[in-house]
Amino acid sequence: MPTAFITGATAGIGEACARAFVGAGWHVVGTGRRADRLAALSAELGEAFHAAEFDVRDEAARDAAIDALPEPFDGIDLLINNAGLALGLEPAQQASLSNWTTMIETNIGALVSVTHRLLPMLVERRGAIINLSSVAANYPYPGGNVYGATKAFVRQFSLNLRSDLIGTGVRVCSIEPGMVETEFTLVRTGSQETSDKVYAGVNPMTAEDIARTMLWVAEQPPHLNINSLELMPVNQAWSPFLVHREG
Repeated sequence: MPTAFITGATAGIGEACARAFVGAGWHVVGTGRRADRLAALSAELGEAFHAAEFDVRDEAARDAAIDALPEPFDGIDLLINNAGLALGLEPAQQASLSNWTTMIETNIGALVSVTHRLLPMLVERRGAIINLSSVAANYPYPGGNVYGATKAFVRQFSLNLRSDLIGTGVRVCSIEPGMVETEFTLVRTGSQETSDKVYAGVNPMTAEDIARTMLWVAEQPPHLNINSLELMPVNQAWSPFLVHREG
C-alpha cells in the first residue's frame, strides 16, 4: 500500500483527501494543529491513518513528527501540500501586514519547507507531489493581493519542480480550484453569514470533488504527469476587466 502525506488534514479538502485516499487503499499521514479533529479522523479511518499533530510552519515539530513515523507510514510516496489559508479582502492599501505575513509563511514558506524535507525520499521512491494552488493564481480580483500572489508562487514552484525533477520519475501537479465550499471563506471573513452569502445559489464544488480529483491524479500511470489542473463549478467563470471611469 502506498503512503500519502497530507498537510492540513483537519478540515476541508485535506480532511476529504484523507478519507478518499484511505478509502482507495492508501496509508495516510494526516497533519494538523487541532488534536481533537485528528483524533476523530483516527477513530473514523482506523489503522490506515496516522495523525501527526503540528503547525506546518514549525519546522522542528514537523521534523520530529516525520522522524517518529512508524511503519508502514515511514515511506512517503505522495506529498499533498494542502495546508494554506486566505486572510482579509481589503484593498492592498488597507490590508493588514500581519495577514500578509501569515499567508506568505503558510502558503509559501511552509509548503516549500515541507517539500524540501520530503524530496529526497520522494526521489528515492519515485513518488509524486500534488500542490494545492487556486484559480487566484491565474485571475486577479480586488482584495486578492497577497493571497493570489502566494497561489501564483505555488503554481510556478510546481512547474519549476517538474523541470528540476526530470529523469527522477517524480511527478508534480498543481491543482487550481475555483469556488469550493469549505471553511475557507469563514476563516477569511470571520463571518458565517458572509460565507453563506458567498456560496448561495452557486452550487459550488465540494471538498470531496477536489479530493477525488487529487486521487485520480495520484493514481495515473507513472509515465503520465498532470502538470496543472484548473477546476471551477459550472456557475463560476471569468469577470470582465475592471474599468475605473474618472469624473
